[in-house]
Amino acid sequence: MNYAILAFTSVVFVLQLNEGGDRDRIVEGYGMIPVRVFHPEARILVPERVVERGLFGMRAREVNRELGESAVPSWLTLLTCILLHGGWMHFLGNMWTLYIFGDNVEDRFGHLGYLLFYVASGVAASIAHLFANPASGIPTIGASGAIAGVMGAYMFLYPRAKVLTLVPIFVFLEIMVLPAPVFLGLWFVLQFFQGTLSITSTETGGVAWWAHIGGFAFGFVIAYFLWNRGILNPRVEVIRANMDRPGARHDRSTRWD
Repeated sequence: MNYAILAFTSVVFVLQLNEGGDRDRIVEGYGMIPVRVFHPEARILVPERVVERGLFGMRAREVNRELGESAVPSWLTLLTCILLHGGWMHFLGNMWTLYIFGDNVEDRFGHLGYLLFYVASGVAASIAHLFANPASGIPTIGASGAIAGVMGAYMFLYPRAKVLTLVPIFVFLEIMVLPAPVFLGLWFVLQFFQGTLSITSTETGGVAWWAHIGGFAFGFVIAYFLWNRGILNPRVEVIRANMDRPGARHDRSTRWD
């Protein structure tokens, strides 16, 4: 299922690229715009910088532009926004992260459970961003929030895993193996710090920090909740160790750390 999500998101991204000059229409039609979710019928004006050529060279000025219409019901954009991306780096970074963490989380959730969890994480991330920025007219797009949910679940389910990480040390880059909880914990703290700063800053386009925070927290809590009730599959290496014992059988209701 993780490969299916990667493939489907990739197809959507290619279709988005093929829209050419209509990319803004796609983003505004399927992206999540908080003020539109709360006020679906409102006429929304957003500032836009226009560059003009004058007698003394180029100059920029701001004009108000009305946002295009939503292509789907505004509440549905909480889901459709996770399928769109702002560019190649945004897309590749998200897909690479999902490729690294997703398959291990799918092992524990099962195929259908993982799909439902991924979608729910994306919606939870959109809701977190929605309530953190209720008056925003900026479209929010990207699978980062859903993938943050996968990362949160991974942090809980694989506390002893290690991650090969590129760490900047002054002007040098060092490749280090870090415990997954350290890597993911530092990532979450950075998101929380940036998200807190964004509350008091002037709104501009950029990273939806609270979508990351909401998705990560949702993934961690759901993984804990399901593990605590013995619903998740055991880890693969634990299953193999048990099956190697004479007369052993796989008990899916057992809790594992």
